[in-house]
Amino acid sequence: MEKKLRSQQWFGKKGKDGFIYRAWMKNQGIPADEFQGKPVIGICNTWSELTPCNAHFKELAESVKRGVIEAGGFPVEFPVMSLGETLIKPTAMLYRNLVSMDVEESIRANPIDGVVLMCGCDKTTPALVMGACSVDIPAIVVSGGAMLTGKFQGKNIGTSDIWRFSESVRSGIMSEEELNLAEAGMCRSRGHCAVMGTASSMACMVEALGLSLPGNAAIPAADASRKVLAQFSGRRIVDMVREDLKPSDILVRKAFENAIKVNAAIGGSTNFVIHLLAIAGRVGIPLNIDDFDRFSAGIPLIANLQPSGAHFMEDLYYAGGLPAVMKEMQSLLNAECITVNGRSIGQNLERAQTLNQEVIASVESPFKLDSGVAVLKGNLCPHGAIIKPSAANPRLMQHTGKAVVFENIEDYKLRIDDPELEVDPDSVLVLKNTGPKGYPGMPEVGNMGLPKKMLDLGVTDMVRISDGRMSGTGFGTVVLHVSPETAENGTIALVKNGDMIELDVVGRKLNLLVPDDELERRRIALADPVNQFKRGYARLYVEHVEQAHLGADFDFLKGNSGSEVLRDSH
Repeated sequence: MEKKLRSQQWFGKKGKDGFIYRAWMKNQGIPADEFQGKPVIGICNTWSELTPCNAHFKELAESVKRGVIEAGGFPVEFPVMSLGETLIKPTAMLYRNLVSMDVEESIRANPIDGVVLMCGCDKTTPALVMGACSVDIPAIVVSGGAMLTGKFQGKNIGTSDIWRFSESVRSGIMSEEELNLAEAGMCRSRGHCAVMGTASSMACMVEALGLSLPGNAAIPAADASRKVLAQFSGRRIVDMVREDLKPSDILVRKAFENAIKVNAAIGGSTNFVIHLLAIAGRVGIPLNIDDFDRFSAGIPLIANLQPSGAHFMEDLYYAGGLPAVMKEMQSLLNAECITVNGRSIGQNLERAQTLNQEVIASVESPFKLDSGVAVLKGNLCPHGAIIKPSAANPRLMQHTGKAVVFENIEDYKLRIDDPELEVDPDSVLVLKNTGPKGYPGMPEVGNMGLPKKMLDLGVTDMVRISDGRMSGTGFGTVVLHVSPETAENGTIALVKNGDMIELDVVGRKLNLLVPDDELERRRIALADPVNQFKRGYARLYVEHVEQAHLGADFDFLKGNSGSEVLRDSH
């Protein structure tokens, strides 16, 4: 027996209630037969001119609508708050949970049987997936795609080069005029970052989880195939409604294991950790920070993409896309996991092949042996911290040095180029108060620029530690997500200038080499954390956000509560 459509609890009603629901929709020129048992497909669109990565979504949504109509569905497009990483202050991460609530309540409160999630820029993907999972109706993801590779002085460039350009200007190697020329050539087309930054890592995450059609992750935004995939996705969501194939059917424990392994193989963003943990929390899957180390272990880097490698997302598409990467590592995956097209991972990979071995290597002959995320534990991070070995300097993976402490990002900006700063190449830069509560929102400032006096000496990398995040386009020996954070009076709050810090990535350790009795004296002297925000969303955020090792979601949003319809008001 076919399951009754959720939307019919609105449009299938008789009398006054049904009259109101249908009549006002008809003012858009919708024929009466659209309301007679067709699956209603919501198109959740994060289009915004303030989100440049998603600025082409109006056009892309039309392709989705065509597919929905072809399959016998009734498409309805609706907006939610859009998060543009490049513009939003203080950080888009502050609003990820808010957008997830926007998505959840927009779906729950409206006559929607299935939903297409249109996301591109970094936080839009996890936010939309988190929200849809919390309602648990059929859902499929359509990513916006990466922009075409940038060009500057005859070379390919991408977002990761911003960090290199910045250091070159500060050290006098590059002029401001050259920087302006690079800026003009960086973003040549619609789409999100051209490298394996957070946006592309999120697109790969949803494809590895099985939430998008195969090939979704790598098609460039400017390529006509992106529209074709959107149209196919529109067709498929209608069938998913008829089959009642929901996120909870797809997002099983083994699917999360697959995503972790794939993220390791592609050199994906460290932000992947915090977002996957949050998604798992929404669907009630027991996933913890140690799982990222466990399932990354033994997975080499096989996608040669910036910032861990040399190439760009456009190159990945031409080389076979994410299906080719997953085909190379299929023996390491849970190939039986079901995906949105109703087929298993293994079935989807039957025809996948690598077309360029300079971009996609094999497990047997990878680009790098070190990949994935290493999870560190120790007295400096009792609940964990993370580092991305594929983007770090091998020389610094086991290192002990004196701390140079910055109390917050303003202190860092004030003193980092001070000629009197007491720092040497072996120093460890420590940035406090950039965690979920301390900033708030956990900004991408963890890959601090090096002190100018070190750049002048030719130093290109130093150990950097913070309770914040870094951009997926960033690189270096950067320890992130230290938990508990400074604002929770974690051990990082106790670090003083000159303290010795030991980093041992091989041994998975991060320790502050200060006697326990001294640390206890410092801890007693700390003031109790105070929420500086007295109203609005920021107050709610600080009061309810969990620590980084739990995914930085709100404590009251864990677990989904199904797609129950709210009470009638008519």
